[in-house]
Amino acid sequence: MTLLHPFRAWRPRCGLEQRVAAPPYDVLNSTEARQMAAGVPESFLRISKAEIDLDPAISPCDDRVYALAKERFQEFCTSGILMQDPAPWYYLYRLGMQGREQTGVAGMASVNAYLTERIKKHEFTRPDKENDRTRLADTLDAHSGPVFLTHRHDPTLKSLTESWIATHIPVYDFVAGDQVRHTLWTVDDPDTIAALRTAFDHLPALYIADGHHRAAAASRIHLARRESDPDPEASHGHFLAVTFPDTQVKILDYNRVIRDLNGLDESSFLDRIAAIPRLTLMPANQPVRPASRHEFGMYLKNRWFRLKVALEPELEQNPVQRLDVTILQERLLQPILGITDPRKDTRIDFVGGIRGLEALIQRVDSGEMAVAFSLFPTALDELMAVADSGQVMPPKSTWFEPKLRDGLLIQTL
Repeated sequence: MTLLHPFRAWRPRCGLEQRVAAPPYDVLNSTEARQMAAGVPESFLRISKAEIDLDPAISPCDDRVYALAKERFQEFCTSGILMQDPAPWYYLYRLGMQGREQTGVAGMASVNAYLTERIKKHEFTRPDKENDRTRLADTLDAHSGPVFLTHRHDPTLKSLTESWIATHIPVYDFVAGDQVRHTLWTVDDPDTIAALRTAFDHLPALYIADGHHRAAAASRIHLARRESDPDPEASHGHFLAVTFPDTQVKILDYNRVIRDLNGLDESSFLDRIAAIPRLTLMPANQPVRPASRHEFGMYLKNRWFRLKVALEPELEQNPVQRLDVTILQERLLQPILGITDPRKDTRIDFVGGIRGLEALIQRVDSGEMAVAFSLFPTALDELMAVADSGQVMPPKSTWFEPKLRDGLLIQTL
């Protein structure tokens, strides 16, 4: 089974890439997307979040939003904003942020590999988000936002990508508004394409880092279409993806803020925490960014605390139970704050580490939230261990930066 196929990408006409490329659909709300796309008619947000060109009172899931997205996509293709490459190629996509770079290979990932768990997932999806991405891709007849994959370091892939980059000029190279540099090379040599394909076929697995909803949507579309089009090489049997070696991928912390103390006053809340077995609660005179696993920061009414948990040895052997997000959820958020289902409970919100501890302080000081928790980032080997075991992580366990842009590469179905 070929894990990653070359494909004929639709992509921005050279010179328009910076205007077309847009942040992923799920890191902006409609208001933010409308502001970002203002004055930029080529922005891919007009497709991925087409509601920005309709009345703000219209739901993002309204029929008119998907119809407009299809209309805009067709306009982009026929007007020359987007062009399609002449043959199936791979693409090398480099992200640069704060002095760190990661270079991945873009192609079409196999839906069958996803369904048979050779492309491994580590979290559940939300039905509403999955339905939205399924409907958009089905309406566009295209996958326009890549799934972020990772794979264990492979010397052959490293050699092939580094050799190509050293001897070829990128087709795109720009710095986006968030100061992330995006560089793209086309790999159009048949021998290199064949070598890359073979190297991927020898990998034991790929892992979804970010983009579970897009991958799930692609599988639903494939299952719906394969009865009328059973060709195993059909585009609907694949989804757009970029895979990076695990040695280059960085996970940031994914922190928690809670709206209230579940009926407790501050003193009672602290007493309940102090009574948790194997947990140490200590006041801190500055913001707490955890320095190691099983350490947490807590911000409560202008005060920081440091929490440390001595996990039972038997739980350290369980890939899910040893995660800090699990420890916080099962020992504090659920029994003390009553957060039983963090996927659905509106009293909890999640703050990506890219926003810093200042974002936690602001959410509490404003009165919007009662308490905030900072966490040590989940390690990539922890993610892979969970995926390899066939289990899933608690929601919002990982925050990946930098993020891939929508609209730079598009796979039609």
